Amino acid sequence: MHKTDYAIGALIGFFAGIFAIPTVLNLGLRDALTLLALPWAGAVMGFAGLWIVYALARKIPVLAQFGRFFVVGALNTIIDFGVLNLLSRATGIAAGFILGGVNVPGFLVAVMNSYLWNKLWVFKEGSRELFAAFPKFFAVTLTGLLVNSGIVIFFTTYLAPSTALAPNLALNIGKALATGVSLLVNFLGYKFFVFQRNETTKVSVENQRP
Repeated sequence: MHKTDYAIGALIGFFAGIFAIPTVLNLGLRDALTLLALPWAGAVMGFAGLWIVYALARKIPVLAQFGRFFVVGALNTIIDFGVLNLLSRATGIAAGFILGGVNVPGFLVAVMNSYLWNKLWVFKEGSRELFAAFPKFFAVTLTGLLVNSGIVIFFTTYLAPSTALAPNLALNIGKALATGVSLLVNFLGYKFFVFQRNETTKVSVENQRP
């Protein structure tokens, strides 16, 4: 655990606040002061959240890695939501099968962000080639994308119409459900498939210590 991690957590939170603005706007919030405060609130939450997790990790070490993954996952999620809401607002598409295509760009931007943060910071994969693990990463993420888009389409097209939810609200509820499921799929895939060699190496080194 390094002090620089707290600064990274705050930086990630700041960017998360920026990318949250399109979603907040699409949900109807127009207050300028609130919008300007989002990045700074995100920075505080990123710093504080990581500090709390690292404090708990003194007794349960694995929480440190999970905490970093969660912070990065939060940024990925907000990027994904932000781009989706931006495109939905620009195109007027908030439901139907075509929404699956609108959902893809934000997911792909989040994928690249996720790969770099997970490789360099969360799992600290040690290979010199920056994109050596990317094919495996992309395969796992593509699975997550299919799960993610499928849930968004199913919820907005088949479940939401039977409720009184507004289209924009239904879109974001469906996206939240999809994100939770795909987040679990991605974490398991990254830890046990994409960055498995690095994890095994760390365990081996730790077992050899006196």
